Amino acid sequence: MVDLKSQYNNIKEEVDKGIQAVIDSTAFVKGKVVKDFEDNLAKYLQVKHVISCGNGTDALQVAMMALGLKPGDEVITTSFTFIATAEVIALLGLTPVLVDCDPETYNITPEAIRKAITPKTKAIVPVHIFGQSAPMEEIMAIAKENNLAIIEDNAQAIGADYIMNDGSKCKTGTMGDIGCTSFFPSKNLGAFGDGGAVFTNSNELADKLRAIVNHGMKVRYYHDYVGVNSRLDGIQAAILDVKLRHLDEYAAARNYAANYYDKAFANHKHIITPARYDKSSHVFHQYTMKLIDADRDELKNFLNSKGVPMMVYYPVPLHLQSAYKDDRYSEGDFPITECLSKSVFSLPMHTEMNEEQLKYITDSVLEFFNK
Repeated sequence: MVDLKSQYNNIKEEVDKGIQAVIDSTAFVKGKVVKDFEDNLAKYLQVKHVISCGNGTDALQVAMMALGLKPGDEVITTSFTFIATAEVIALLGLTPVLVDCDPETYNITPEAIRKAITPKTKAIVPVHIFGQSAPMEEIMAIAKENNLAIIEDNAQAIGADYIMNDGSKCKTGTMGDIGCTSFFPSKNLGAFGDGGAVFTNSNELADKLRAIVNHGMKVRYYHDYVGVNSRLDGIQAAILDVKLRHLDEYAAARNYAANYYDKAFANHKHIITPARYDKSSHVFHQYTMKLIDADRDELKNFLNSKGVPMMVYYPVPLHLQSAYKDDRYSEGDFPITECLSKSVFSLPMHTEMNEEQLKYITDSVLEFFNK
């Protein structure tokens, strides 16, 4: 699904130089390289503060801790997302309130959010799924009307632009109170191990976030908050700093592949290609389609026999996962999400794809329907 080896080979000299510099400095945790990466990412995102941490799940957790959410507080998010979004809500003793998603973009909808708000609601976690923004301007208006915090789950859409009604652009992850991302190796901006970050324009939240990720310390051995140990190491920061310089070209390469897929499967009676939201660019963390009147398992087996990987993101929605079963929800409550979980499939999507590979993949998919 992702060719990390070829990507590394194309930037090998830069990456190796960065790693060696960290080894020579012996600043393996925190240090100048981490600070430089945080500053460079903040400049790229045009946000005041970037605070790195151990992984994307931690990023979500420390964001909720910094906002002072208390056990019993309700947090609205989508049922069509990776488990980490709800996992941290449950870990903190908060109440996840799940809602359905848009059938075209797969993102959370303002209408679903409005219906889910109660007096206990304290925050909204929109997930910018698969690489394009949720409808943030409407979500921000809802949050303002109801005095709610917004935590953007930007693990899949770093680098995407949201277009405001006035024509201005904002990077996803920078519009809410706090944005969160993951640097898992397969992400658009991926490390060679785990890593994550939070973003904010609030000086107050930034100070608190920096302390929370480092055992709640502002000054060494003086603990102002209950914190966690969640820090990005220097070697990962050096790798990410190199990849950050290539992030826009990586997005362009992903869009090239997505456009090829679009053209190959246009008007196919069994395939619906991904919709583009007109207020967002798309960085295609995944290229996810819907299968119509065909057996997904048979397609996967056929493609595997041809050497073509295929994945399903996500086969079970959050409200039907064993760990998150709740009397408030049952099968049939979120028909769009449940339909997507039974019909979506994703093809390889990465930065090193060439026309020969894309033709083989698309020909293999089309062969399945013509056999």
